[in-house]
Amino acid sequence: MTHPTAPSAFPGGPALFRLDPAVAHLNHGSYGAVPLPVQEAQEALRAEAHADPDAFFNGVSERLTAARGRIAARLGADPDGLCFISNATEGANLALDAIPLAEGDEILVTDHGYGTVVDAAARRAEVTTVALDPRLPDEDAVREAVLAGVTPRTRVAVLDHVSSPTARLIAGPRLLAELAARGITTVVDGAHTPGMLAEPIAAGADFWFGNLHKWGYAPSGSALLAVAPAHRARIRSLSPSWEDHRGFPLSVEYRATFDYTGWLAAPEGLDLIERLGADRVRAHNAALAGYGAALLARIPGLTPLPHTPGLALRSLLLPPGVAETREAATALREELAAKLRIRVLVWPRPGGGGLRVCGQVYNRPEEYERLAAALPAYLR
Repeated sequence: MTHPTAPSAFPGGPALFRLDPAVAHLNHGSYGAVPLPVQEAQEALRAEAHADPDAFFNGVSERLTAARGRIAARLGADPDGLCFISNATEGANLALDAIPLAEGDEILVTDHGYGTVVDAAARRAEVTTVALDPRLPDEDAVREAVLAGVTPRTRVAVLDHVSSPTARLIAGPRLLAELAARGITTVVDGAHTPGMLAEPIAAGADFWFGNLHKWGYAPSGSALLAVAPAHRARIRSLSPSWEDHRGFPLSVEYRATFDYTGWLAAPEGLDLIERLGADRVRAHNAALAGYGAALLARIPGLTPLPHTPGLALRSLLLPPGVAETREAATALREELAAKLRIRVLVWPRPGGGGLRVCGQVYNRPEEYERLAAALPAYLR
């Protein structure tokens, strides 16, 4: 079997972060990591807020508008249809609250959906769950499986843009167009796309939300909600504020004495990616994740899953009997962290769970090699 070729290290990548060098951080997709220049920008904003709170909070609405405009320009979005939020779960709740639903209406989700996003749907209507075999060969097969789950009562579809566990595109343009043609409102969870995809906002979605604090290098708690024009008037903040009279987006963003510094520093993350070379960063991260997946695929019993080219995440199925429950997956994840000092995502699945690795500019090929060498002992 041919040994995969290791990508070159990203020049200066590890020096941009304060990560513990003794730990192999191969799980960027779960929590992200904040580069030093972005940390410094946020610290300066916090110092400003502490020095003169009145001035800071009295001017924060205008500064949010300016920061949102910078981000919209980077993402190719309409700044009037975009707002800052804290995370994907908040985005899901804001979107679903804005969709009129009647008795008997159904919301379609998939079994790849993020738990709290699916829970948000289930609070509002009966949910139909489409089971997507992680081994489906391509985007067309995924699209056909989702459309086969549509019923006459389906009014809303909540779909991952890129699925977290299986690292593949689900809410592609053709699927969104076909759902729209059937009169179905689409809510897209783009938690992983800002900073990883060149065009991160799903074209044709009624609602889209995504995290900036994963691949966008923003401080924790920084995310976005994008709303199509037809729905903006119905967006209501989850709690009223003094900016409610101004409507979306400030009515959602303004939260009195909230810590806005992460949102105001968020454009610095996307600016850093541009300075590093966005195409270069994306290509490097995808190649590194692919290298790690190729090494792991050499381990007997591990099955690489079909993936969407260009993504910085890759997943493999574990052998039968391994990580079949949530408890078992968590135990394996924590054992690898404690004994090997390696961070990966382990996700549960009956018949054998899955393992996901990510690539980021701070990672080195030898970290994946260390995982591949040690992992077999934990699969018995």
